[in-house]
Amino acid sequence: MGARLGQHFLSDPSILGRIADAAGIRAGETVLEIGPGKGSLTRHLARRAARVVAIEADRRLAETLRRELDAPASAAAAQTEAGAAPEGRAVEIIHGDALRVPWPAAHRVCGNIPYRITSPLIERALTPPRPLCVVFLVQREVADRLAAAPGTRTYGALSAGVQLVARVERLFAVPRGAFRPSPRVDSAVVRLTPHDPLVCTPEEEASARRLIRASFQHRRQQLRRTLSGLFGVPRAEAEKLLASVGADAAARPEVLSPVQFLDLARAIGPGL
Repeated sequence: MGARLGQHFLSDPSILGRIADAAGIRAGETVLEIGPGKGSLTRHLARRAARVVAIEADRRLAETLRRELDAPASAAAAQTEAGAAPEGRAVEIIHGDALRVPWPAAHRVCGNIPYRITSPLIERALTPPRPLCVVFLVQREVADRLAAAPGTRTYGALSAGVQLVARVERLFAVPRGAFRPSPRVDSAVVRLTPHDPLVCTPEEEASARRLIRASFQHRRQQLRRTLSGLFGVPRAEAEKLLASVGADAAARPEVLSPVQFLDLARAIGPGL
């Protein structure tokens, strides 16, 4: 069941506690959890948050979680007094595809997310209105790419696009043996904290993202050629634009920081 949907269930209480702690949950806050599985992380989140809303794609798992955890705050408090629900907080389980169902407003987003849909889930988690932070357990290779610095081998469109809107922290590794069933890859926990204040308007962000995607689709090509070929910027003008953001005329996309991409998009203008 879990393997069919790309889920690998984490049960180590110390690791689960570290993930929940990494979210920095404060009193009165709502947490959205993606892919609760058997509810191991859900229980840790519920001990810290006023409310947890968890989206689960597997119908059987969702039904089981509803029976075990889904209760209004008043019922949860009563169960706590009886010693039946140690988390003692309201938990709501939603059955559905996290890429399709509406996401409720939440202060923080957490999850041990399916590796096959990591990138689209990250994109959705960082779609405005953004939470205070996102804490995801992901494939270690993805964590490395998210946190990669410009000029490194692993820096790419995912790195630049996410770092454009959020600070990325690669927190700690999680061994394969901590999961059932064990995945074939190593994992790591990342925390994404959206920039506050925002570094750009929604329109500027959209333009920068288009530029980032187009540039890394031609990763080995010099940016002046990309600007000329894809966006119709004359070569001499492209070199001037690159110089205006502190980039060499022969620069390739992997050397530009997210801010440089943003500045370059601004310099190109509305036609981008």
